Amino acid sequence: MSEEIKRVYIDASVVYGAPSKEFSQDSKRFWEAFRNGEFILIVSDVLIEEIEQSPAYVRTLFAALPESQIERVVSTKESDSLALQYITENVVGTSNLDDCRHIAIATICKADALVSWNFKHMIYRRAGYNDVNETLGHPRIAIQPPKKFMEVSHDET
Repeated sequence: MSEEIKRVYIDASVVYGAPSKEFSQDSKRFWEAFRNGEFILIVSDVLIEEIEQSPAYVRTLFAALPESQIERVVSTKESDSLALQYITENVVGTSNLDDCRHIAIATICKADALVSWNFKHMIYRRAGYNDVNETLGHPRIAIQPPKKFMEVSHDET
């Protein structure tokens, strides 16, 4: 793994997916690596809003994360504008504005990766998001599920 600690933006699906049978093994690896200091989490105001609206088990899991390994960021006019541009360019529809906001914030704060279990509106559409980013002069961003993130980050030796 690279000497530099990665900055990883997460959306709520990563917290929701932790106890899910389908995602539990890969989620466990992701959270163990985080707790071992292999990367820091970038947490946005959009994520906090989602967590506050979540079931108690999600709020509890999130509250237990070590604050010293979390970087807090907030949405800005620039990230809000980029999120709307994803919709204008038909990457996804208007009902997916919060997904767009996550990707835009991660892009603007130059996260090393955005990790999500949202395949339909994020991972499968990453080329569209990155096309918009490139057109507007923003960096491309890796949008991956926790399993892929862990494979890639542990293959860098």
